[in-house]
Amino acid sequence: MSGAPDPEALARVVAATVGDGSVVDLRRLSGGASRETWSFDFVDAGGARRGFVLRRDPGEHVGDSDRSTEYQLIRVAAAAGVAVPRVLALLRPEDGLGRGFVMDRIEGETIPRRILRDDAYAEARPRLAAQCGEIAARIHAIAPSSLPALPGLDAAAQIDQYRTLIDTFGEPHPAFELGLRWLAERVPPPPARPELVHGDFRNGNFIVGPDGIRAVLDWELAHVGDPIEDLGWLCVKSWRFGVADRLVGGFGSVPELLAAYEGAGGRTVDEATLRFWVGLGTLKWGVICIGQAFTHLNGLVRSVELATLGRRVAETEWDLLQILDGGW
Repeated sequence: MSGAPDPEALARVVAATVGDGSVVDLRRLSGGASRETWSFDFVDAGGARRGFVLRRDPGEHVGDSDRSTEYQLIRVAAAAGVAVPRVLALLRPEDGLGRGFVMDRIEGETIPRRILRDDAYAEARPRLAAQCGEIAARIHAIAPSSLPALPGLDAAAQIDQYRTLIDTFGEPHPAFELGLRWLAERVPPPPARPELVHGDFRNGNFIVGPDGIRAVLDWELAHVGDPIEDLGWLCVKSWRFGVADRLVGGFGSVPELLAAYEGAGGRTVDEATLRFWVGLGTLKWGVICIGQAFTHLNGLVRSVELATLGRRVAETEWDLLQILDGGW
């Protein structure tokens, strides 16, 4: 599916649930190759406006999950009390809009630079680490039996996966090789029961208002595994966006995060386990940056953004070496 969605077809999808109306102010929010996000307003027969978002695959699906899986996950998460947008409708083939779903548009900010620096979020920032802990605990408490089919991905499998990826690039990265060895020697015991892992739980995937986190977005990397992966990923230095001394997303501390997580029902987390997952997350992001650069250099997708991500590989190598030396 390419090009902008047909507003009339989109209006029919929404009207099936909320009544007749028309779509206005349709605009693209993201330009990624793996999925599209479109914002629009729906004006009903009485003139009232309501904001929605369309998430869809741009073509034949290639990736970790398609939008139907993400739609089901968000519904399950909402039922468990997780802060997520309400999903309205899953697209059908006869809608002529591709594969995706429509959900409510939650007003707020997702750009980390603004969340971490703008005065509008000054009162929210001290609350964010604890809110992350509470939300993560709710996600991890969701019964696996209620989930759609998801891949299982434990720590050992991810180490093997990223070792293979590094080998395919055909260029030396000694810091990552050291990191792989360090990680392989410290794989934590697997949880007694694999749990839902969001997979991209970090600053940048939260909608934040002056009151704090309003919704968690981007569930396409969800899998079952060790839930502490989400907490480690949240603490990766790249997701602090320049506020390096606040280890949790650039806005809070590890004790704040873990106290809220354990207080909301999450399991007790020791420092060695969290450090392992921060290390693995740092390595993963570095390898992803290499892949993004190769996507640009090979001409698959010519993009200044992808080329710039390639320049960040050295940052993640340095961050990983700091972790190996006992830092964060």
